[in-house]
Amino acid sequence: MEQPVVAFDAVGLRYGQGPEILHDVSFAIEPGSFQFLTGPSGAGKTTLIRLILLSLRPSRGLIHLFGEEAARISGPALTSVRRRMGVVFQDFRLLDHLTTYENVALPLRVREREEASYRAEVMELLDWVGLGTRAGAMPAVLSGGEKQRAAIARALIARPELILADEPTGNVDPALARRLLRLFTELNRLGTSVLIATHDLALMDQVDAHRLVLSDGQLYSDA
Repeated sequence: MEQPVVAFDAVGLRYGQGPEILHDVSFAIEPGSFQFLTGPSGAGKTTLIRLILLSLRPSRGLIHLFGEEAARISGPALTSVRRRMGVVFQDFRLLDHLTTYENVALPLRVREREEASYRAEVMELLDWVGLGTRAGAMPAVLSGGEKQRAAIARALIARPELILADEPTGNVDPALARRLLRLFTELNRLGTSVLIATHDLALMDQVDAHRLVLSDGQLYSDA
């Protein structure tokens, strides 16, 4: 049986000597699964994603990523683990001085790949997200929906095993939100694990998927 992509076991988090903001959080993301992470604003959805990315470390409990105990992951191993994950943020985080094409290709450039080896791949992905004609456009002239699709393409270009999307439809209209959701479900159909953090109940109702609910620092499952 395959190991979970992510596994939390009784994880707690506090800042300094303050109260725990997450406590006894336990869940798993299985290979090829599609899940929603929901809960009211301020419940800790983004914090939980940061724990998965290891940009935060838990105060207690165990986190395993791709079968490795997170507490033992550092240095080059941390970089390697993060490269197995793609992240889509609500605020896009595109670089203003780069074109759409260059923003999407950035993860590959960082790995020092030659452009000739990935140009066709980037253009194919831009076509897939509906931005093939916007490859040379700068972020300043893109609509909010185009920026979000560019951010999704950038998260996908390195073919991660896990996609983490933090409120990916928060800045777009309902019609575009449905289109973005179709991109995520198609990606999942191709084998990538997907976790979408959202408080949009109408969006979640469109997919028969497992829901994880954060409330008062604890995580509940609808399963």
